Amino acid sequence: MKKINVVVMVCAALFTIGAFAQQNSKNSLSEITPDSLAIGYSKTTNIVFPYAIKSVDRGSADILVQKAKGLENILQIKAAKVDFIPTNLTVVTSDGKLYSFILRYDEQTPYLNLSVNTTEPHKRDGLFSAESGNEQQLQLYSKLALYDKSKIEGGKESRYGVKLHLNGIFIQNDVMYYRIVVANHSKIKYDVDQFRFFIRDSKKVKRTASQEIEITPLYILNNSETIDEESENTFVFALPKFTIPEKKYLVVQLMEKNGGRHLTIQVKNKKLVQVTVLPKL
Repeated sequence: MKKINVVVMVCAALFTIGAFAQQNSKNSLSEITPDSLAIGYSKTTNIVFPYAIKSVDRGSADILVQKAKGLENILQIKAAKVDFIPTNLTVVTSDGKLYSFILRYDEQTPYLNLSVNTTEPHKRDGLFSAESGNEQQLQLYSKLALYDKSKIEGGKESRYGVKLHLNGIFIQNDVMYYRIVVANHSKIKYDVDQFRFFIRDSKKVKRTASQEIEITPLYILNNSETIDEESENTFVFALPKFTIPEKKYLVVQLMEKNGGRHLTIQVKNKKLVQVTVLPKL
């Protein structure tokens, strides 16, 4: 009888230890202590992060937040109203690190310039955006593409008195420049909602969504929001250099704001080989 009791006690002890070990194997949460940050209404606070900013979340609309123009790692903050209720701010950078701040109002002595995780704030470099770091050069080459006499045939669609025409493709410094004319021959002005560039599969498999790869312009020359009646505008879109994979094509899509005059043209690789090399500046 004593032997049975011993066996039962040992089994119970092992079960308890196993349960305890299993409980301890669960993920444990550790709190990330936020930094306290005083900001004002009439002054801008600048925070320099060691890596590019990927995500920003404000706890309240009483706070104004934006990345510094042309830079990826500098965040600018200011109060949208006087004496706002303390709130929080969360920032995630490209190295996957999360930063948390408690923001409070202080018009007299707000923090102005801060640098995260460095002992020498003045030596922290700004990370220039690939899209806007060299905007002046993109603008100059876009103007060369605008006035260049080289043209390509095809790549056009006309509907409802509006014509979309790709009539030139140029390249320089790993950037391609697409010259596109929008002509409005109707008596109703055309309000541009958006231009889209994306690569699409040539064939759609039944019951399978067609994969689309969106291409975001680096710069747009003559970016007009309205094409007046019986007039036209020539845009130049600077896009990152790319080629079109086999069985795919480039789609250029023009959408009308609050309207239905949407136009689409398709560009295949045989058009890209007609690209004109712009002279170096």
